[in-house]
Amino acid sequence: MSYEYLFKYIIIGDSGVGKSCLLLQFTDKRFRPDHDLTIGVEFGARMIDIEMHRVKLQIWDTAGQESFRSITRAYYRGAAGALLVYDITKKESFRNVGRWLEEARQNGNQNMTIMLIGNKSDLGEQRAVQREEGAKFAQDNGLIFQETSAKTAQNVEEAFLRTAKDIYEKVSRGEVEVTRETGVVVQQPGQKQGSGKKKSCCSK
Repeated sequence: MSYEYLFKYIIIGDSGVGKSCLLLQFTDKRFRPDHDLTIGVEFGARMIDIEMHRVKLQIWDTAGQESFRSITRAYYRGAAGALLVYDITKKESFRNVGRWLEEARQNGNQNMTIMLIGNKSDLGEQRAVQREEGAKFAQDNGLIFQETSAKTAQNVEEAFLRTAKDIYEKVSRGEVEVTRETGVVVQQPGQKQGSGKKKSCCSK
């Protein structure tokens, strides 16, 4: 399928917060309960429409373990958007979002759109991080904020689409150039590529 724009995303955050499950839910609309860890980086893609424009989202899911951080850092370059994920049932994963945000801003381009995601909202009875805490951190740091559940699919679609719309608006305003360095590419007339959907395990 052809597309007009390609936006590159990176999903970051501690190991076990559900990054791969978010990707799988968005690309395949399914959930896997097993918790295999991502080794290095995994890839998924999906086509969406923004204001009558066909957009391909190319999404890189990164490992959260410290041993893979050097690999992860390489993927910040050329990313138009980042989904920074924490687990609402694990306070430590929320405490670490500041470190992840600093790393993203040091290694990514200055106009990268970053959305803070509090995942596992279906586990409300185990909540350790209040929604207001996440919203305040996002507001204080100029991020978009959303709570999601990769298990029930609540707000997963919205999280990816809101990020894409923000990137598109920046491109339209001229704040983000269309280059591979910014993670935004325009397909040339006559080019056709597949949706690029590849395997994505539900590692957390």
